Amino acid sequence: MNTILLSNLIKIRWIAIIGQFFAILILYFLFKINILIFESLVVVIFSVVVNLFSYFLQKQDNKISDRLAFLFLLYDTCQLGILLYLTGGIFNPFCILIIAPVIISASYLPVFWTVILSLFSIILILFINFIYIPIDWQGTFLTPNIYKQGLVFALIITIIFIAVYSYLFASSSRKISAALSETKLQLFNQKKITEIGSLSAAAVHELSTPLNTIFLILNDFQKNKKLIKDSDILKDIELLKSQAERCKEILLKLSKNPQNLRDIFLKKTKITDLIKINFEKFNSNKKLKVFISNKNEELEIIFKDEIMYALGNLIQNSVIYSKKMITVKTDFDNMHYKIQISDDGTGFPKDILDRLGEPYVSKNSQGMGLGIFISKNLIENLGGTILFYNSKENNAIVEIKLNIDNLLI
Repeated sequence: MNTILLSNLIKIRWIAIIGQFFAILILYFLFKINILIFESLVVVIFSVVVNLFSYFLQKQDNKISDRLAFLFLLYDTCQLGILLYLTGGIFNPFCILIIAPVIISASYLPVFWTVILSLFSIILILFINFIYIPIDWQGTFLTPNIYKQGLVFALIITIIFIAVYSYLFASSSRKISAALSETKLQLFNQKKITEIGSLSAAAVHELSTPLNTIFLILNDFQKNKKLIKDSDILKDIELLKSQAERCKEILLKLSKNPQNLRDIFLKKTKITDLIKINFEKFNSNKKLKVFISNKNEELEIIFKDEIMYALGNLIQNSVIYSKKMITVKTDFDNMHYKIQISDDGTGFPKDILDRLGEPYVSKNSQGMGLGIFISKNLIENLGGTILFYNSKENNAIVEIKLNIDNLLI
C-alpha cells in the first residue's frame, strides 16, 4: 500500500527548487561559468508552477495513488535530466541526485513502478552521456574516456543497487508494519469477543433472579381460583409462562458456553482450561492430551486476552498439521510457567525453522504466516519467551515460558 503523502513530495520539491535556483546563480555570477542561465531558470520556474498546481491536488486529497506518485517522481527525474543536459551532462557534480526519485519509489511504491523509473533513469544517464551542452570551464578540463565511461557505469550500478537495497528493506519494514497492524486488529477483536462473553455471563447472572420471581408470581396466578375462572386471563398467563420458559432456555444456553466463563465474576482461570477451550473451538476429530505437573495445585492466573489468543493460534496450528494427537505439557515453579505444545505431524520444515516468528513465514502457501508471528509478539509483550524446534521423532514442538509475576497481575 502506497504511503506517500503529496505534501511530502511538495516539500521535497521546494527544497530541490531552492537548491537548483541558488546553484545556477552562484555558478553563473560568482564562479563566472558561462551556462545557459535563461533556459536553466525556465526549467526551475516550470517546477515552481508544477508545485503550485500540486497544492490544489493536495487540498482534494493528500493521499495519492501509486500511478500519480510515479508520475510526479518521473517528472522530477525528467526535470533534473534537462538541467543536467543544459549544464555539462554527466560531468555535472549534481548528476548523483538522479537516484533520489528512485530511492523514494523503491521505498514506497510497488516494484513495477520502481523498475520503470530505474530503467528510465538509466536511459537518461546514457542520453546525457552522449548528448549534452558542455560547460565552458575556466581553464583546461580534460578527463580520460575510460573515466567518463566508468562514471556512467558507476551511476547505473548505483541506481540498480540503491533501488534493490531500498526496496528490500522497505518491503520488509512494510511487512512487519502490516503484521503488527494485523496483530493489533486480532487482539482488538479478541477483546471484543471477551466483552461479548462477559456481557452474556453478566446477563445470565443478572436476569436469573427477576426471572425466578416472574415464575413464582405466574405459578401463584395459575393457582388463584378467581383468575383461572376467566379463560382469557388464563390463556394470557399460560402465554406469559411459555415466554418466560423460552427466556430461561436462552439463558441456560448462554451459561453453557465455556467462553462466557470469562466474566467479571470469574477473573481467574487456569492455563489448561484455556488450552481445552481453544482446542474445542475447532470441533476436530483429533485428540488432546494434557499433562499437568502438581495437578492438585495447578496455578490460577488472571485471564488475559493476549494469552488466550496466543494459545489459540498455536493450538490451531497443531490441530491443522497433526495426524491424530496434540500433546500439551505444563509445569511451573516460583518464577516461571512453562507450556510445551507438540503434535504427531511432520514437524517444522527445516528451511523455515530458523525464521519462524517472522511475519509472512508459513508452512504452506495458503497461510499468511501471521499466526505464529502474532503469538510470538503477544507472548514477548507479556515478558515471556517462545521457542520452535523439532523432536528426535521430527514432531513439531513449541515451548513457552512465562513469568509468574506477569500472570498474577
